[in-house]
Amino acid sequence: MFSTSPPDQGTGSPADPRRRLLLELGAGLLSGGLPVHDVEEELRGLGRALGAPDVRVAALTTGLFVALSADEAAAFEPVGAALRFEQTADLLDVVHRLRTGGLDGHRALRDLDAIRRAPARWPTWVADLGMLPVGVGLCLYLQPVTANVLASAVGSLLVVGLTMTARRLPQLRPLLPVTAGFLVSVLVLGAARAGLLEGPLRTIVATLAILLPGGLLVTGLSEIAAGAASAGTARLMSGAVQLALFLTGVVAAATATGVPASALANTQVATPGRWLVCLGLALAVAGVVVNVNTPPPAIPWIVAVIAVTAAVQVTVTSTNGAAIGGLAGAVTAAAAATVAHWLRRGSSWQVLYLPAFWIVVPGSFGLLNTAQIEVGNGAQAVLTAVSALFGVSVGTLIGSVISRVPRPTAALPRRRP
Repeated sequence: MFSTSPPDQGTGSPADPRRRLLLELGAGLLSGGLPVHDVEEELRGLGRALGAPDVRVAALTTGLFVALSADEAAAFEPVGAALRFEQTADLLDVVHRLRTGGLDGHRALRDLDAIRRAPARWPTWVADLGMLPVGVGLCLYLQPVTANVLASAVGSLLVVGLTMTARRLPQLRPLLPVTAGFLVSVLVLGAARAGLLEGPLRTIVATLAILLPGGLLVTGLSEIAAGAASAGTARLMSGAVQLALFLTGVVAAATATGVPASALANTQVATPGRWLVCLGLALAVAGVVVNVNTPPPAIPWIVAVIAVTAAVQVTVTSTNGAAIGGLAGAVTAAAAATVAHWLRRGSSWQVLYLPAFWIVVPGSFGLLNTAQIEVGNGAQAVLTAVSALFGVSVGTLIGSVISRVPRPTAALPRRRP
């Protein structure tokens, strides 16, 4: 894989380029938000492909240790700035080509540097505006009333503005959850008090959904279930604190507007028809695609995976509840992404799975249920929210197993990459 001769018996050396490659790839994958147990599994498989079958890897949320053998001292690489989704997609493509022999190590290191330096596919303000269709699309599903949808659109623009401000003034970023929760809730609850709309809680949730830490919570739970207790606990605590900050903003807004706690009840004013569900999903998917700078060649495949996943999740949730629906959605997303990866023979399955995961993760519904603590239904609300998160976590673990199923070359037509 490297043009230089590897050390005898894979024992490595302080300057071994294979270790440097594994360290940089692992740090990049962690920066892209992948669970630590998945990163460790990827690097062990890559180590075998690089001629280091006894590679040792220990990943944390803040960095990772790598040694090419049990006799070698481990080197540490800290996690850098978070990667954009398209950078993570390109990084996963590098890993895939390395494991299949389509890329040598020196070229991979150059590609990694190019990926880190690559500009976004479109301006930042365009990506931020992707939050608008996400909020409107979710509101069409959660509360399909004209006044509520309009309030969600205005609130989404507020979220866009706050996100831009937090990016320009990093010292204000920790205040984004509570500030967004407060301002969006003041807008919606104020309109509810004036009699302009009903069922404000679902409108607030739809507007804030793209900022909610649902993915962080589910990733933490799946890491704990996979045995990575340290990383999983850190993510869970971080996600729980962020969720508490959002709720603090909502409660403060209710106090400021003089709206009674009963107004925060989980009330659905109107039930969406099938065409509204499809329209809302289409808008939300389009917003996510823009917001995360999705690589254009992957968009049709991602849309197909999300469509199949959403159909299964909505159907199962309507009959069996959020926990079983989340599990079914996560498993379906992984299976559909794996099949799409076999057919496309390009990007790794994670590139096709992650956007569907963001749609499946009940981050918004977690807030929807947890918010009921404030209206006297706390125990049942927490139980419902936690069971939904556990359902998606278990589905994610099952999905990671599905993704490792070898491609049945005899059953599927060969396609050029």
